[in-house]
Amino acid sequence: MKLGEKLRYLRLMEGTLRGLGREMTQQETSRAIQKEAGKALSQSYLSQLEGGSRPHLTNSTRMLLARFFKVHPGYLVDDPEGYHTELVSAARVLEDTLDLWLIGGAERFRRDPKVCHALLQVAKHEDSRRCIVLLGVILETPSLVERLMEVLKPEAALEASEERERLRKGRKAK
Repeated sequence: MKLGEKLRYLRLMEGTLRGLGREMTQQETSRAIQKEAGKALSQSYLSQLEGGSRPHLTNSTRMLLARFFKVHPGYLVDDPEGYHTELVSAARVLEDTLDLWLIGGAERFRRDPKVCHALLQVAKHEDSRRCIVLLGVILETPSLVERLMEVLKPEAALEASEERERLRKGRKAK
């Protein structure tokens, strides 16, 4: 895992631990570090680290981030290709890759809170692969999505039905 991926993951976990129900933004992280550690770390610097344009940390920054996120300072480096801290199966490696992909997707969809939340819920589940496989089975079953929405989220089903009706009327008007 690259340093930037680790920092994004730590912001997600920190936001969850602080009861935000989402990742902490880079700005929130920067402000929290200033408030709690009394040392400045700018949002733009965090952005450069996460984006990979600044691939290495100074020792003082590594120690500051490790203290803030409560991780070992050695965690805050790029892992060598294929490196794992424990014996893991190939399935666990794939599961971790899937979880990171889901978290990345959630970040890309942060302006759509429902999709963002759903992706994070799957990533946090202990067996995210099974969740994705279940979704595939649900989608293969005609009208099961609509029925499940009616039962589990009636207000969302109503919104979706109204949206489909608006789209249908819009197509007829053309």
